[in-house]
Amino acid sequence: MTTTAPTRSGPNAWWVGFVCGMATFVDAAATTGIGIALVLFLAPGPGAPGLTNDQLGLLTGVLTAGVAAGALIGGRLGDRYGRRKVFLVTMSIIVIGAATPFFGISLAVLLPGVALIGLGVGADLPVALATISEAATDKNRGKILVFSNLLGGFGILLAVLIGIFFGSAGATGGHIMFASFGIVGVVVLVLRLTIPESAAWSVAREERTEGVRTVRAQRGRIADFGRRPYRRAFITLLIFYTLTSIAISVAGSFGTFVAVSVASIPVNEYQSWTILAMPAAVLGALWFMSVADTRFRMAYFVIGSIAVVVFNLVPVVFGFSLPTLVVSVVGSTFAGAFCFETIMKVWTQESFPTLLRSTAQGTIYGVARFATAGFNVVTPALIILNPQAVYIVVSAIALVGFLVGWIGFRRGTGTVFDTEDQTVPLTAATPAVHATA
Repeated sequence: MTTTAPTRSGPNAWWVGFVCGMATFVDAAATTGIGIALVLFLAPGPGAPGLTNDQLGLLTGVLTAGVAAGALIGGRLGDRYGRRKVFLVTMSIIVIGAATPFFGISLAVLLPGVALIGLGVGADLPVALATISEAATDKNRGKILVFSNLLGGFGILLAVLIGIFFGSAGATGGHIMFASFGIVGVVVLVLRLTIPESAAWSVAREERTEGVRTVRAQRGRIADFGRRPYRRAFITLLIFYTLTSIAISVAGSFGTFVAVSVASIPVNEYQSWTILAMPAAVLGALWFMSVADTRFRMAYFVIGSIAVVVFNLVPVVFGFSLPTLVVSVVGSTFAGAFCFETIMKVWTQESFPTLLRSTAQGTIYGVARFATAGFNVVTPALIILNPQAVYIVVSAIALVGFLVGWIGFRRGTGTVFDTEDQTVPLTAATPAVHATA
């Protein structure tokens, strides 16, 4: 026996993808932009106001840890209390955090502000992505999720442009960077008011309250991650995304630091060249959109994975200089569109039912960010000590992560959206479901 799946109604799915996808915009802008801003907040000399290298590493770790904690908390709250309530609160938190540097650039002032931004961004992402996937259909879900991730490229562009034009302005440039997060956050908060609660979530909660035994109503407990059919996908995504996130974070969060501290490249000069990563990200995302809902998805994942590892090793082989760092960043950005965060989000949304979807996304994202945060705290010191060794190690970590992702999803047979309206007996497990490769 099966019940009728909920009819998708409400705003256009692409509009939902844009408005909720701005969570990825803010995430990318914050991750890239705060890394640039903190460099601009560095003290020019001993005894001068500003941050030390160790404090920069600590704040970067706090940002990542905040995102991790927010993802764990926000994901679960989104499944229990609804997508809309959570993503309105989280964007408000981001706006508040963006205002704190205007009260000072000491560690004591920046610490709570960076933590709030991290918490807000982390909690926002899983519920925003669940809202997008539940507003879409099987024919466009992958495309819209890729599109929402593409908005992260524009977040990077915003941060890079500010770095180019204000990279020589010192602390003023850092303040402009934080102000941009706040302004974007206010605009997105207003747009979010046009997005109603997810129809799929509302139906699942109603069925659960009434005791209806559909997959979407009955599979909502944390323990369900340890049982078939969700265990394989959950473990695969945890390992895949954690390992690849650790590797990617070096270029994403510390690219400017490497340029300044290892290659002696000025911030604005480095940012002027790395802006080339923006068209590379757009081209990669548009290309992946064309195959995201087809059987060619896994082939592109494999090719992209190999390319990311190769591009990460370019500075090791040819030395740390402006040309090698630019080639590495631009090349890995393009290739990463096929094999990193975008595919993780698509696989996650397709692998778990409604009342587990946001929790799964938040848990996977949170665990990966916690691991990355721990690595980020010591990354500046490791880069100064031996940048070649750091890049070799993270390339090896990325390779292992990509291999795990391929093993876990190479034999996809459908999505959970095909089965979550089915009824389940009191003692039976639901049919096995894996993401489409």
